Order: sequence, then structure tokens, then C-alpha cells
Amino acid sequence: MPTGDAPSGRLRILTLNLWAHGGEWRSRRGVLVDGLRELQPDLIAFQEAIRTDTYDQAAELLAGSFAVEHQTARDPDAVGLSVASRWPIVRATELDLHVTPNDFPCATLTAEVAVPPPIGPVLFVNHNPSWQLAAESEREVQAVAAARSIDDAVAGRDMHVVVAGDLDADPDAGSIRFWTGRQAINGVSVCYRDAWESAHPGEPGHTFSPQNPLMADAARDWPFRRIDYVFVRCSEHAGSTLVIEDCDLVFNEPVDGVWASDHFGVFAQLRVPGNG
Repeated sequence: MPTGDAPSGRLRILTLNLWAHGGEWRSRRGVLVDGLRELQPDLIAFQEAIRTDTYDQAAELLAGSFAVEHQTARDPDAVGLSVASRWPIVRATELDLHVTPNDFPCATLTAEVAVPPPIGPVLFVNHNPSWQLAAESEREVQAVAAARSIDDAVAGRDMHVVVAGDLDADPDAGSIRFWTGRQAINGVSVCYRDAWESAHPGEPGHTFSPQNPLMADAARDWPFRRIDYVFVRCSEHAGSTLVIEDCDLVFNEPVDGVWASDHFGVFAQLRVPGNG
């Protein structure tokens, strides 16, 4: 059983698209295992992770030290979403985001995590909408559906909410503007703080970049560059309910010539207000 503590009231969040077993997996695996051990994240949102009856890519990388939940509706190659936590996951739910027929396993995987005081329970959400360039209309509908499911999950409860994932859109897109409180969609609005924007205002923070040689040649002119995010829900009368201390790009450089994935990860460090 995974265990953890939060004596300082701090929480380390990682989101990373694993790119399944793409490229030289054996070499990439070593970089990922070492990097995860060094970062020591508390909550992890993995996208494009493989899960079958006999194989669990997330568990392989984490060596059994985390509670792990998986998306059940995966693509034909068993690729989908996984979430991992240092503390017990009380319950997990899965929201199907298929607005149109699509083999891509677009979904929102939500885990209620029993984080100890002074933080308390956290709703950790791994959101991965449609990836296609012309699918922003779908991503907007999917964002609203995910936000409504979160509201239902926390209704009447005092709970922090962290949304992370590969959102397949840059900060100017309607779906991202929706999450950050800058745009209503279909009469619905929410407000979450973008951890990268909070820690690095005005800096690009690209996570899908041609600087990474694993980025497919066909995608080198891909118009969206910062597409991976960590969001923290805002309270009624203030900013994010957890203070965003820092946010960094991780797995964004090669180790002995080996790149961990075709995406860079986003690593955010959060704390309870007043625990500076």
C-alpha cells in the first residue's frame, strides 16, 4: 500500500505524455525511471500509457510505490490515461469524451485522493480531449463536460481540485481560456489558475517542441506548442486554493542523448496558503 505524508502542506504534481512504447522504449524507460525518482512527485497524470491484463506501464515506471488507477476505455493498442498517487485513491471515475466517432481514447479520469492534513482531500483530474488540429469545437464541449463532472464530484464538499493533462490546445484556444476563467462556453464558466502562467508569466513554456527530435517529422510545423498543463481550482473570493510555488518543464532535455518522450512534462509545486 502506498504511503506518504504532507507535513509541510506541500504537493508535487506531474503531468506527462508517455508516448506509449514509441521510439527506443528500453532507453527511454531508464530516463523516465531515474527522472521520476529524482522529482518525487506526489500525484501524476500520465497520458498515452499502456495498460493490458498482463502489463502496466505506469506501475513499471513507479515500481509499486504508488496507488494507480487506469482509464478502462483504451484505444486498440491498450493506450490511455493513468493516474498515480502516493496516498490512497478513495474512488476513481471516468468520463467518456467522445463527441464524434474516434478511435482516440479521449476521456477525463478523476481520482479522489486521501491527502493528509494540512492539505486534505484532493480531486485529481487527468483530462485528455481530442487531439486533432481542427477539433477545437470538440475540445470546448469536452472541457465543459469535464468541468461539470468536477462540480458534481465536489458539490457541498471542501476539497482542492487539480486538473492536469495533455489538453492538445495552446493558451489562446477557447478550451484553455475556458479553464482559466477568460471565456464562457454554452453559458458555463469556471476559473482555474494555470500553474505555468502563474510561475512564468509571459514565458512560452512549450511542451510539444521541434527542439525534441522525437517529435514526429510530420508534426514539426504543428501550430500548438504549449499543450500540457497543470490547473488549480480557484476559490469564490480569491485565487487558487493551493498556492502555486513553482512550475517547471521536466524531461525537456536529453540524458546521454536519450529523450524521455515526444512531449515535455510539467511539474508544479503547490502549498497550503499560510505555509510559506
